[in-house]
Amino acid sequence: MQLTWRWFGRKDPISLQMLRQIGIEGIVTSLYEISPGKIWPTEQIADLNDCIKSSGLVWSVVESLPVSEEIKRGGPLREEHIANYITSLENLGRLGIRTVCYNFMPVIDWIRTDLARERADGTTGLYFDAARFACFDIHILEREGARKDYTASVLERADALAKTITKAERDELIDSIIIKTQGFVCGNFDDDTINPVGAFRELLAQYEGIDTDALRSNLKYFLERIMPVCNEYDIRMCIHPDDPPFPVLGLPRICGNKEDIEWILNAVDDIHNGLTFCAGSLSAGAHNDVRELADLFADRTAFVHLRSTDCNPQTGDFWEESHLKGRGYLKEIIPIFETRQPQLPMRVDHGQCMLGDDKMPYNPGYSFHGRMHALGQVMGMMAMVKKD
Repeated sequence: MQLTWRWFGRKDPISLQMLRQIGIEGIVTSLYEISPGKIWPTEQIADLNDCIKSSGLVWSVVESLPVSEEIKRGGPLREEHIANYITSLENLGRLGIRTVCYNFMPVIDWIRTDLARERADGTTGLYFDAARFACFDIHILEREGARKDYTASVLERADALAKTITKAERDELIDSIIIKTQGFVCGNFDDDTINPVGAFRELLAQYEGIDTDALRSNLKYFLERIMPVCNEYDIRMCIHPDDPPFPVLGLPRICGNKEDIEWILNAVDDIHNGLTFCAGSLSAGAHNDVRELADLFADRTAFVHLRSTDCNPQTGDFWEESHLKGRGYLKEIIPIFETRQPQLPMRVDHGQCMLGDDKMPYNPGYSFHGRMHALGQVMGMMAMVKKD
């Protein structure tokens, strides 16, 4: 597989020259400055593409060309935003950029309650604490009907936490769930957002009455509309699984298990309607066998995220694990992709913070030394597959 790296553009403290030195071949990036629903101009795409090429690399994957909330919920601006999306795909296709990762998660991207949970070896990593999340949902967000979504054990721990949580801890939880993980990915929030909890409630309210069937219908409509341009320019759209792969905040989730993925791929049965196989997102759900899913969907996969999580089914917690451990079973799924689609772009993801990473202004989950360490582990596994 092609070794790629998620790069956040010219403002990223990790330079393209640094990535060349550690063996990266392709870049995964986006025009982060353009809001969802707007057109990506040819000039801006070409400028970034030329910058990447000048460093001896290629722009392998767009991650992501965001799907706006209007498209996801079927709002009044849906047709305008889909037309803009099609124009953006045309502009990418003309420049030979032909893999686009996207998601169809309403309001939120990935969710973690802790962005720097300390591990036994002294590194830190991302963590989802079910009780802390329930405390946020019930006692901070105060979402109506939230209590029915949690087990008695989680509710007991969440209620106990609500009695002792300090203002600083409360603010940190809001920052972790709403600002830090959503701002740099989907652009709904940033550090200057006034009353982020209130703004978050307003976004959630837009999905009242939209269930799984309605969200699936909106995804199918979107894919049917864009498939002609994808076929014209040979662009492979690859949906990213929900993270975590189970319902949260009363929102519908439609890409979290085998049945969901089968439905999406069959709804628009076209090779250009594909999957981003994220071993980390899928392994966070105790219901998923990542090895089975890799074997089932390798032929419709257009992009691979190699990371691994582990989870506690009793508590509902999950966390980022070493790329050599956990329920991602990377040692077992890498051979599947290396033999079935060896040309696929692959990137490591959500590395631990180590060796001074915490002193740098990296986005959560996107440390340099931690991801470089993970890349070395993955390259070793890939080398063994090739040797065998």
